[in-house]
Amino acid sequence: MSSPRTSVRAGAVLLAACAGLAFTTVPATAQVQLPDGPALARNLTKKVTASGINRHLIALQRIADKNNGTRAVGTPGFEQSVDYVAGLLRGAGFEVSTPEFTYPVQISDAAFADAGGTKVDAFPMEESPQTPVGGITGPLVTIPQDATPGCEASDFAGLPTQGAIVLVRRGACTFNQKQANAAAAGAKAVLVANNVDGQLKGVTLGEGGVLPTGGVSKADGDTLFGKNGVTTTVDMRFHTVEKPARNIIAQTTTGRKNNVVMAGAHLDSVEAGPGINDNGSGSATLLETALQLGGSPKVNNSVRFAWWGAEELGLVGSTKYVQSLSFDQQLDIALYLNFDMTASPNAAYFVYDGDNSDGVGSGEGPYGSAQIESALAGFLNTTGVPTEGTDFDGRSDYGEFIAQGIPAGGLFTGAEGIKTQAQADKWGGQAGVAYDKCYHSKCDNLGNLDRVALDRNADAIAWVTASYAISTEDINGVPPKNAAAKAAKAAARKTLIKTQTSRVKTAPVAHGVTA
Repeated sequence: MSSPRTSVRAGAVLLAACAGLAFTTVPATAQVQLPDGPALARNLTKKVTASGINRHLIALQRIADKNNGTRAVGTPGFEQSVDYVAGLLRGAGFEVSTPEFTYPVQISDAAFADAGGTKVDAFPMEESPQTPVGGITGPLVTIPQDATPGCEASDFAGLPTQGAIVLVRRGACTFNQKQANAAAAGAKAVLVANNVDGQLKGVTLGEGGVLPTGGVSKADGDTLFGKNGVTTTVDMRFHTVEKPARNIIAQTTTGRKNNVVMAGAHLDSVEAGPGINDNGSGSATLLETALQLGGSPKVNNSVRFAWWGAEELGLVGSTKYVQSLSFDQQLDIALYLNFDMTASPNAAYFVYDGDNSDGVGSGEGPYGSAQIESALAGFLNTTGVPTEGTDFDGRSDYGEFIAQGIPAGGLFTGAEGIKTQAQADKWGGQAGVAYDKCYHSKCDNLGNLDRVALDRNADAIAWVTASYAISTEDINGVPPKNAAAKAAKAAARKTLIKTQTSRVKTAPVAHGVTA
């Protein structure tokens, strides 16, 4: 799941169909005035409702409740989630498949930290380097538990030269950022203590990890924070096996098959919880959008919806799907829209920075990504919701699409990052608090949602998906026909008015008529 940045957009470029509308903040209870656009977009946006989406969220919660509180890939909860979504799509007339792929599963060989005889579970994160047999030993150094623990290089100043075992509290930035800062300061290994009750396991360090990094429970972390300076051994080793899982692919029977509009969301949760915001929110919104669109809508471009498996283990399902396509099959995909966490309880309104106008991080997306950003931000802005950019930092399922040159974009309401005062002033919510305090935790349930954000983002998702189902010309570098037609009509009208004015000036005045 992608972490947000807090740089304010210099100003979003509006979707061509939305141009000319005034910007006003709309109260949550007000009826949103939709911008001008295709009839399909207007109709779909009205039909995709928060109550319809909430029904799917309730279903996902109940599936988790029946399966040890999780919908993680490899569990019955995930398989039942797949069956629920695929069954509804088949009933709506889509061409549905559930292609299988394999994903690596870490089987623990050692998972503990021993601080002077106090031994606790320490689970190696996915994609973390392993310790050698027998572990790594060094002094335990605890990082101050401030609002952004371990997120700045200065947090690690003064580590002992012989190499430390660093203990840092979870929150405010990615696990990878914490371990990268620790590595730069000369640490040997990193322990991340959960910031909510329960174990910290089944989470991903991400690419670029250089230090063995593991998670400990909140309670064990509290104990270890009282042992600063104690000689500590960390032993975190594992082997991997490949296990099968499924994606869901559903495509309309209508529209061009060689210019497909694709939209996706990951369906799996982490082991720790039911994943109702991450990513039930994106999955349920996408599902309701598909069901209201129907399997055979009157569209110019076919629409392909995807629900990914094993995103939480390193974007496995989406990556393997894109890599399974031939170059010609990839060319058939005009663009990819990604929706991962669209209703965080302390919501931000982030749009992926397709043109790199923020100038931070990974750079711009493939050609067309800037137009997608403009379409999403434009809709939200013109319906009263200001937006900010967020980087394509590789933490969600757009990753392999971008790697293969496919334009991409999407919406995101924030994860473990901290909302600033300026953002709270703009969007409401609490400054100094995570966008989602239950991110990757047991408490990510039906109570962990901002339903105003859910509804607003659902409108944007429906609008932009339907708009591109009618035309993707701007994505392909061609001015939209409707824009050209409007310009031509305006020019013709201007010429006609000029001609008529000229005739009025030169024509004789009829008797009894004043000019």
